[in-house]
Parts: sequence; C-alpha cells; structure tokens
Amino acid sequence: MALTGRTALLAALGTLPVGILAPSWVGLLAVNALLALAILYDYALAAPVRKLRFTRSGDTSVRLGDEAEVHLTVTNTSSRPLRAQLRDAWPPSSWPTPAQQAPQAHQPSSRHKTTVPAGERRRITTLLRPTRRGDRHAARVTVRSFGPLGLAARQGSHDVPWTVRVLPPFASRKHLPSKLARLRELDGRTSVLTRGEGTEFDSLRDYVPGDDTRSIDWRATARQSGLAVRTWRPERDRHILVVLDTGRTSAGRVGDVPRLDAAMDATLLLTALATRAGDRVDLLAYDRRIRAHIQGRSASDVLPAMVNAFAPLEPALIETDARGLGATTLRHARRRSLVVLLTSLEAAPVEEGLLPVLPRLTQRHTVLVASVADPYIEEMSAGRGTVDAVYGAAAGAQAQSQRRRTAEQLQRHGVTVVDTVPDKLAPALADAYLALKAAGRL
Repeated sequence: MALTGRTALLAALGTLPVGILAPSWVGLLAVNALLALAILYDYALAAPVRKLRFTRSGDTSVRLGDEAEVHLTVTNTSSRPLRAQLRDAWPPSSWPTPAQQAPQAHQPSSRHKTTVPAGERRRITTLLRPTRRGDRHAARVTVRSFGPLGLAARQGSHDVPWTVRVLPPFASRKHLPSKLARLRELDGRTSVLTRGEGTEFDSLRDYVPGDDTRSIDWRATARQSGLAVRTWRPERDRHILVVLDTGRTSAGRVGDVPRLDAAMDATLLLTALATRAGDRVDLLAYDRRIRAHIQGRSASDVLPAMVNAFAPLEPALIETDARGLGATTLRHARRRSLVVLLTSLEAAPVEEGLLPVLPRLTQRHTVLVASVADPYIEEMSAGRGTVDAVYGAAAGAQAQSQRRRTAEQLQRHGVTVVDTVPDKLAPALADAYLALKAAGRL
C-alpha cells in the first residue's frame, strides 16, 4: 500500500480541531480510526495492478535526432476503474538532457496519467528523442493505481519489452544531388565526356576542335566525310570495399561526435553515390576482429543494410591490428577493387601498423585513405596575441605538419589521401571517388 500526500494533509487537518476543542486521547484516536478506515476503503476500491495487461506497438527504428512514438496499450481486466499514474521507463539516452534541449522545445516525458474504466483499454504514447545511436530497450512499466479518494494507492511493475533501433542520421545526404549531377556528367548524359584507361566505349560523334586526337576512330572516319571521335564513359560494376577502422583512434571525439560517426556518414554518402553509378559496395568494420560485414548486397539493399549495421557499432578501446586488417581486406577483395580505408592519420599507428601492409594492398587494389581532421587544431594554429595563444599555435602547427608528412608517406605508396574536418569529409570522399572514376582508375 502506498499513501499519498493528501493522506498526510488530512491527518494534520483532522487532528487540529480535535486538539483545540477536545484535547483528549479519545478524540485523537477517533480521528485516526476514521482516517484509517478511509484509507482502507480507498485502497480496497483501487484497481489491482497485477490484473492489468499491456501490449506495445509503434516505431521500431528512428534516425538519430528524430522523434519516435511508442504506444503502450493498457487493458483493465478488473471490475474496478483504474485511476493511475504510469511511468514507461527507458534508458536516459532516450531523451535529450536539459542542456541538449533546444530553447522552448517540448521535453518528452515517460510519466503519464490515465483513467481506464473496468473492462476497457486505453493507449498511451511515449515520445522518444534519442541522443545516441544503438538499440534502446524499454525498461519496466510502473503503475500507481489510486482509489477514488486519492488517499492510498496500489503500486506494481510489469515487464513490457520493446526495442527501438537508433540509426545514424545520414546528414551528408544533402550533398547527394550535386554529386549525382557530377556523376551524370561522367556518364556522358551531358556534354562533358571523359576518357581514360578504365573507361568503356560509349558512342561516336563528330570531331570538335580541342578533342583528344587519340579518340579519333579512323575506321569510322574512312566511311564518312568528316572525322569521327569516340566518346567514353566510366566503367560500371566496379567493386568498392569500405573498411572502417573501429579501433582506439576512432573513439576520439572531434567537436561533438566520435570520429567513427563522421566516418559512417561519409561511408553512407559514398555508398549512395556508388550504387547509383552501377558499382558494388561492400563493408568491413575491423579492429582486432570483424565488427560488421556486408557483402554481396544488391544496389537497393546495400544502403539500408549498412545503416542497420552502423546503428549498434561502437569504437573498441584497443589498438587496431593493422596486419590483421590488411589480411582480412585482401581476403574479402579477391578481384581488383577500390579499397576505401577510413582511419586516423596519427603518425604512430600509420607508420607502425598501416605502412608495412600497404605494399600488399596497393599491388592488387586502388587504395584511398580518408581521415577526420580536428578543426580545433586549425584554430589553434591561427592563435596570436598572448603567450598561451602562441604556444597553442606552435603545437597546432606541429600537429598539422606531422599529419602532412604522414599523408605524403601514404601518397608515395600510390595512395589517395582525403584529410579534412568532419563536416567536409563526406563530400570530399565522394569527390575523390568521382575523380578516380573520371581518371579510369577503378
């Protein structure tokens, strides 16, 4: 039995006149007896919590930053009406904290008041606004059932399982239309045509001053009065293997998100673009073992599968086994492929781990390394005016110089390097892919 604040208030107010008008223990005893009877009566008329039945429905997935609705249906199988306060408990990351909440925005709550007549049901909706990726599992539903007087209540809990998967936000999808326009140019759907060693013959057209003379088709020219030029388009059905380094360095936060999240966003934009280009994209997430693997999916299935695989993926606070990563990559890329490795450009991990295995990768594949740069380093490098700012500028310049040297080491091995801040990583990686495709290097 749970007593309410109303009970304590009535007890205080009931004993006051007795103490003034009839200051005796008999009067106090009578008031307490009446109050006790009222509490027992109220408790007896409260609907039993154990007989309640619960079912769930609603959203099972939501993008990070969006709002999900989870419905809880309460069925009152007892003969007494239910007057209740209900708490539908979820993990703390299912809602933003007051500091994360936008000004004047509605704060979702897990607490509800409801009334359910005997033998009927009511549906309660809990709004979730998760602040982290991953699976959010519903905790227990706690019900406090009040009597008609509000003096006493029955309380109990029920397990009503439900899971909402919080998917990556894919913020970089806003860049997709512009990248697709560039892709259409490469495909020869506009007046811009390309030629390279890895391109396919498309069609013939008349020669225009400025065309590459190597594109002249002399046999076709002999059959007509003017020069005929071959046009080309990038090859399709290329294989792209995206390798996510989920080791220690991917856990570092740049701005407000981990490096791994920025790498995921860039991967999603690259996948959406490459599948539109007719290429096949596979995924490998690795540190010392495979954390996620997507292979052989169709163009329509690969992006949803990748988003779903990214949702529960978290960085592992261990050093990545670079040799194991290289061997696993070679094992999953049997034919010539574009290997996109999203990792850190810190000098020690690259020099000790990645550089020794690069020759094996570059011998068989085209390799592109993408890394998340910290914009704060650039801000530090520009600092002046105080002693602390000058020391910070020196440290920032040293860090930038070290990253440039690391990138140059990779480039000497034939690796294309993309190193930029989180907001620019996704479009920069897409541009690098389009440039390789235009040059016929896929």
